[in-house]
Amino acid sequence: MKDERPARSTSRPGGGPDWDTGSVAPGTRTVVHLLRHGEVHNPEKILYGRLPGYRLSEAGRAMADGIADHLAGSDITYLAASSLTRAQETAAPSARSLNLPVTTDDRLIEAANAFEGMRVAVGDGALRRPQHWPKLRNPLLPSWGERYLDVAHRMLGAVYAAVGKAQGHQALLVSHQLPIWTVRRYFEGRRLWHNPTRRQCGLASLTSLRFEDGVFVGLSYAEPVAHLARPAGGREGPQVGA
Repeated sequence: MKDERPARSTSRPGGGPDWDTGSVAPGTRTVVHLLRHGEVHNPEKILYGRLPGYRLSEAGRAMADGIADHLAGSDITYLAASSLTRAQETAAPSARSLNLPVTTDDRLIEAANAFEGMRVAVGDGALRRPQHWPKLRNPLLPSWGERYLDVAHRMLGAVYAAVGKAQGHQALLVSHQLPIWTVRRYFEGRRLWHNPTRRQCGLASLTSLRFEDGVFVGLSYAEPVAHLARPAGGREGPQVGA
């Protein structure tokens, strides 16, 4: 099976026009915060992926408000979110607090997944049905959804666009667990395939990427509203993102 390890690690990817930040003044420091959306109302525990109509739960709305309070006063000058309802609802309180419009950027959207619309919790649902097992044949790509490398490349486009928009300041991008974790692994120079149950990307968490003169230099991770999250409950399946 082909190893989809990224070709580079901490240096800035230099391949496509979407990654061009334009002319960056020397000494420019920029931070791009990747915010995972808050908890979603999903009592059926469906892998909802890109399906429409999945909104934040009451706890998720509290998370969005809490993140807005946490970021109030930050030097954020650019705000973008995927078009999915849960991302837009998570972005809304921060947009009001920061007095910024929300740019819709579907390079930030959830990964495509062949199990979308099904229950996929371990020991339950679609994963127990033999007709679905061929979809699991190659976890390195993965064979059941959008390739990790494709996810990483579109996320890189969104991140570097934000670096260009917010030069010398900060940007906030609202996305989803799998895309955020994948682009983080790309920046860290790690293999893109991974165990979905071991992602460090909790609900309403912030993965903050730091850039010097347009070049990635490091990152940090924080869960400012972790006290509002419920136990995971073992609902992970192949590429369960949200």
